[in-house]
Amino acid sequence: MRVSMAATKQIWRTIVLAAGVALPSGTIARADWVPPFKGNDTGGIIAWSLAGQTDARQLAIDHCARFGKVVKPLAVQPYYGGYISFACIWVRPAAVYPGAISVKG
Repeated sequence: MRVSMAATKQIWRTIVLAAGVALPSGTIARADWVPPFKGNDTGGIIAWSLAGQTDARQLAIDHCARFGKVVKPLAVQPYYGGYISFACIWVRPAAVYPGAISVKG
């Protein structure tokens, strides 16, 4: 049985199209991974599991000090998978930001 050139091209197009559809759908679906400590000049998050192993307060203070700012604790999720969040704020009078932790701490 002899296959025509047009039929061969059609078969290859089908194979390439099927591969193009199958490859992206074959990847594993997952949520993005977040490191245990992540932040920038405006604040950050510390994984609850890391907070149990290290001094989370000191991590936050050292992080914000790199930007000449102080730490303002925001929230705590005290369970596996939870985070401690904090903001890095400019040094202001204590009356403006109650609860702020000094860099010299």
